Amino acid sequence: MTRAVIALGANLGDRGSTLRSAARAIAAVPGIRPVASSREVESVALTLDGLDTTKPRYRNAVVVVDTDLTPDALLDALHGIEDDHGRTREVRWGDRTLDLDVVAIDDIRIDTATLTVPHPRAGERAFVLAPWLDADPDAELPGAGPVADLLAALGDDTERIDEPRLFDGQGSGQGTEQGPEHTR
Repeated sequence: MTRAVIALGANLGDRGSTLRSAARAIAAVPGIRPVASSREVESVALTLDGLDTTKPRYRNAVVVVDTDLTPDALLDALHGIEDDHGRTREVRWGDRTLDLDVVAIDDIRIDTATLTVPHPRAGERAFVLAPWLDADPDAELPGAGPVADLLAALGDDTERIDEPRLFDGQGSGQGTEQGPEHTR
C-alpha cells in the first residue's frame, strides 16, 4: 500500500457538505483506507490572475489515505467523485463545486500528461499546506521539506472553520496508525 495525500476544495454550493460528502466517497472507494483528515479552512479564490475577492471563497481540506490503487486509478476515482458532485471542467482555475487533487503519494515522483506528483504548486498554497499540517503534523512534501516549515515561510492566510475533521463520525480512519489525535 502507498500513502496518498488528497486536497479537497469547493467554492460553489454548500461547500462544507460537499467536502464531507467527497471525503465519505473517497473512503468508500475499494482499495482506499482512510488514515487522517483535516478540519476545513476557508480562503480567497485563487484564479489564473491571482487572488480574487470578487469570487466565492473556497473551503479546503486534506485527507490522508492508504491505497493499493495505482496513481492513475486513484486519479480516475477522484475524477469520478468530482463528476458525481457536479464538477465541470470548462474554465481552468474557474469556480467549482468540487476539486480533488493528488498532492503526494509516498515519495513517488510522477510527471505525465494527466498527473504530476508531488503537486507542483502545493508548496505555494496555504490552503493545501494548512489543512495538510492539521491532518499530519509530521508531513513532508517530497522534494520540498516539512510542511510546517513550508507553511511558516509562506504564511497562513486561511481561516479555520469550526467543524469536525472530515472523517469524523464515519467509523473509518479513527484511531488508525497515526493515533486518534490526528483523526478527531
